[in-house]
Amino acid sequence: MIDWTDRHCRYFHRLLSPHARLYTEMIATGAILYGDAARHLDFDNSEHPVALQLGGNEPEALARAARAGQDWGYDEINLNCGCPSDRVQKGAFGACLMSTPALVADCVKAMRDAVDIPVTVKHRIGLDYDESYGFVRDFVGTVHEAGCEVFIVHARNAVLKGLSPKENREIPPLRYDVARQLKRDFPRTLIVLNGGLTDPGDTLAHVGQGGGELDGVMLGREAYHRPRVLSELSRRLWPETPIPGDEAVVRAMMDYAGRQVAGGVPLRSVVRHMLGLFNTQGGARRWRQMLSDNRLLAANDPALIDAAWQVVANAAERRAA
Repeated sequence: MIDWTDRHCRYFHRLLSPHARLYTEMIATGAILYGDAARHLDFDNSEHPVALQLGGNEPEALARAARAGQDWGYDEINLNCGCPSDRVQKGAFGACLMSTPALVADCVKAMRDAVDIPVTVKHRIGLDYDESYGFVRDFVGTVHEAGCEVFIVHARNAVLKGLSPKENREIPPLRYDVARQLKRDFPRTLIVLNGGLTDPGDTLAHVGQGGGELDGVMLGREAYHRPRVLSELSRRLWPETPIPGDEAVVRAMMDYAGRQVAGGVPLRSVVRHMLGLFNTQGGARRWRQMLSDNRLLAANDPALIDAAWQVVANAAERRAA
């Protein structure tokens, strides 16, 4: 989710799901240690609980970056062992790390020694076309021995040569049974399922609340393109917690955008994450058009959000009439 789940996206998603754990985009250790750390680490207090996802393969550098994340106020440090992009492969981290479980264990131990918050791992279930269960079982076992107690399992293989990142999300088959077997073999760990989850009912069928075996679910692109799925899941998991309606969300984002623009953030950086809010509803197309119109965005005026909302609200009134 690089360049997707930034702090503006997470602020928006928190409005839609008051209790879900939010994750940053993967941030390379070098960007934190040698770049503009504030730009990468800053977040709003409303985002809690929020996890910092790191990319890297050097235990000492990961430990320093993890400590920076804890000092900044994050609730969890997550090591990415699942991204298959060419850029990540050149840095020898992401999914590449699954081929060196002992190194991952060293990285986890170094981070755990450096921080007091949980250190977790996100990974695939295999590399290239090796679908043997033993590969991922041994990976999880080795990392678990280093103290990792939470594994976020993207239930597809990562094909490092020959498939693009997009194809890696679509072509390798989903094998949810592997995640379930990991839970049986490592019952004291928390296993969170990721990959191909879209329908709220089908998604929750994998976890204990829905009669499944697993401990949680993670949604990425579905939540980004259809953000209201977060609200649908929240209503089922936490029925006692009210979820803001469309107008309340829009007003909150207008206020947020106003504060960000006043601080020098372009309006585009905020509203680009909101394009899918009304997908499947009347007025959704015009909403997307207005919030991505270069001419309208050039004014850098948060009132654009209200103008786009009026289109959606009027469409709803016409349907009701």
